[in-house]
Amino acid sequence: MNNQFDKLAPLSISAVERDTGISKDTLRVWERRYGFPVPQRDALGERHYPLEQVEKLRLIKRLLDQGMRPSKLVGADAGDLAVLLEQQTAPSGHAPAPPEFSGLFSLVRQHRSEEVRTALTQLLMRHGLQRFVQDIVAPFNTQIGEAWMRGEIQVYEEHLYTEQVQNVLRGAINAHLVSAQRPRILLTTLPEEEHGLGLLMAETLLASEGAQCLPLGTRTPLPDIRMAAIASAADVVALSFSGAYPVRQALNALHALRLALNESIGLWAGGAAVRDKGRQLPGIRIIADIGDTLEALREWRAVRCQEPS
Repeated sequence: MNNQFDKLAPLSISAVERDTGISKDTLRVWERRYGFPVPQRDALGERHYPLEQVEKLRLIKRLLDQGMRPSKLVGADAGDLAVLLEQQTAPSGHAPAPPEFSGLFSLVRQHRSEEVRTALTQLLMRHGLQRFVQDIVAPFNTQIGEAWMRGEIQVYEEHLYTEQVQNVLRGAINAHLVSAQRPRILLTTLPEEEHGLGLLMAETLLASEGAQCLPLGTRTPLPDIRMAAIASAADVVALSFSGAYPVRQALNALHALRLALNESIGLWAGGAAVRDKGRQLPGIRIIADIGDTLEALREWRAVRCQEPS
């Protein structure tokens, strides 16, 4: 158990990134753009963040995951953010969580990583790949995030779960490969966006339908995306933007990439930062939620099947 000094000591920027899930680059951008957070500096000029600022950043992160925008949150009082989060996450008549979630959550709390992987694998076998991604992984991600915000789990426990679900999804992609068909889809994120679980979930669904997926990982610069799309003869470039990614930066990057790519290459964008930005992104297919990935694939194939060869 941490002593009182540990609890009061400011956290380094690396520790804040691990604790909140907000990247170092985003913290620096917010500092310049919004005047928060306001780090202290040590003798070497390194940033350190008081505990009360870290607590506010945790609130902001959870609200970003609910689809809200940084510009509406960063300047708000922590008390107001807590009230807003309670309103956002209040029960609203949704179906109760599946009973297996309780056992899986308990395994995460007990740090039984191998058993977490086994439980996830069993759920995959029981529900099938697509239903596993949409009905198990997506809602359980939300439950894990809300538990972290309530202080019921620590960030390293969230990371334990994330690592195991990524292992299961990657194994499922390899085990469920079907004969590859078009489109060839290049998947990645932009610099400053290191959250890759949503992208992996999309890849899993696409691969289950026989699409040729070309994952580049996260944090790929725009020029490299363009070169990779050309070199691989990609039909589609798919990008993911978490709620923590600055919206204006995402819009500008997508406009620039749309202009840089041949018009025959589709551009898909998903995630909380761009979910409701379709009108501002002509020529770009917005993926509304993880299930919409399959609809985007069906649309692409329906249009291309009608084109003359």
